[in-house]
Order: sequence, then C-alpha cells, then structure tokens
Amino acid sequence: NKVDMTQVEALHVALQQSFSPDASVRDPAEASIKQLKFVAGATQMLLHITEEKQVQYEVRQAAAIQLKNICRECWVERMSYLGIPLPDYSHSTNPDGTPVKPALLSEDDKVAVRAKLIECLLSEPDKSIRDLMAETVHCIAIHDFPEQWPDLLPVLLQAIGLNADPSQALRGHNA
Repeated sequence: NKVDMTQVEALHVALQQSFSPDASVRDPAEASIKQLKFVAGATQMLLHITEEKQVQYEVRQAAAIQLKNICRECWVERMSYLGIPLPDYSHSTNPDGTPVKPALLSEDDKVAVRAKLIECLLSEPDKSIRDLMAETVHCIAIHDFPEQWPDLLPVLLQAIGLNADPSQALRGHNA
C-alpha cells in the first residue's frame, strides 16, 4: 500500500498545530485528528510519520499515540459480555438518537500496519516512542495472533536471535 504523501504532509501539519498555544490553530487541528479513525489509510500515515526520524520528536510521539489509540479502539468491534456491540468510545449519538457506530479499520489498513509495525519498533531509537509502538503491537496481537499475524513471533525471534547488538535484541524482548 502506497502512502499519499500529500495527505501525510497535511496530517503532519495537523499534529504540529495540535501543540499550538493559539486555540484558533489548535482546536481545528485537534478536531481533524479526532476524525482520523474514520479516514482510510490514517494508520499507515501515522506509522509513516512515527518512523520518520527527521520529523520533530513531539510530532512523532503524537503520531505514535494516535496510532496506538486508533488500533486499540478500531481494530475489532467491541462487544459486551453478552455479545452485544458496544457504542463508540465517544458515546455520540446520531440525529435520530441511535448510538454512533464505532469506526473499524479496513483489512487493508490492518495488513499494512502488521507488515510494518515490528520493523518500525525495532529500528526506533527513542524509548518512549518504542514503548508506544510495543503497546500497539500488544493491542493488535491480542486479537490477531496467531491466526491473522502468524509471522509475529518468527519476526521477533529473528530480531532477537540474529542481532549482535544486545540493545537491539533487548528492544525486541521488551516489546
């Protein structure tokens, strides 16, 4: 899946603006970021920004947080103990009073995130961003391992086993 760089750039700007002290800049940026879970390819764009080492640290961290939150909220439909679908986290309602249907990631987005996430995690030098990515791996693995993510363990074991640099091996282990 090819990431649209124009959209990535717009998302990068929105993430930057979400730090603005000026509410007239910050509020629209935050509103657009809240809508990301409904945007096809948003998780891929967030992962792209997170892994881009030239991007300002705070923006990379914000992208990693959004990625984790979207994967946690939107990976699978949340069900009650009785097997009834739970409403959106925001508890919003439609104009007719029915609960807003939660956003769910497309299979394309899931495949793309699973394919790239471990590589990004293992190459990330910053511990706090690495920890966020490890949480994202955990959120996904709960639902997808081993059926939809059979290569998760082989990739992690290979990273741990083949890496001569102990800090790299530990990175994979800590994830």
